[in-house]
Amino acid sequence: MEQHRTRPPQPGTRRGAPPLPPQAGRGPNGGPARTTRPGPQPRGTAQRRPAAARRPGPTAAETVRQLPNPRLTGLGGGLFCAAVMFVLGCIDQFLFGASLTVYGVLFVPVCVLTAVWIRRGDLLTAPVVVPIAFAVGLFPVADGSGGLANRLVGVFTGLATQAGWLYGGTLVAGLIATVRRVRLLRRRRRA
Repeated sequence: MEQHRTRPPQPGTRRGAPPLPPQAGRGPNGGPARTTRPGPQPRGTAQRRPAAARRPGPTAAETVRQLPNPRLTGLGGGLFCAAVMFVLGCIDQFLFGASLTVYGVLFVPVCVLTAVWIRRGDLLTAPVVVPIAFAVGLFPVADGSGGLANRLVGVFTGLATQAGWLYGGTLVAGLIATVRRVRLLRRRRRA
């Protein structure tokens, strides 16, 4: 059986209903009843709204706060870093002919992002996952003319020759993670 919805009764008179008595339009003190609806306005007159106050543009700190601020777990940070480094290695191979210097320069900002985006509980994983991601990203860049064995030799050669970029990026990630960890511990002590 189908049931129809009914609307609650609306104030006012209905068709065919007797008009309200005169005291119904009076307020509690005998004065006119207050209504929440504005009365009709004569045509041609419009209500003016106050002008909106102009705000100055956002400051640099507000702009930084509006940037995405993801929080990655330790595993998520490792996967993010490894995937980005692999993609950057492929781009380096395609655009720059496998330049290990370009690859090393691109590694440092990825280390910074990884260390900044890892959540507080997994901060110690940041300096661990970035060297692994460096090695993963070396596969497309490494010199290896044929076969997996030659590619692995190229990866190890790249790790040896680009140790400066590897250590530098790992150091940057470790410093950022350490600073964030110290700030977290200070906040906990204050609370």
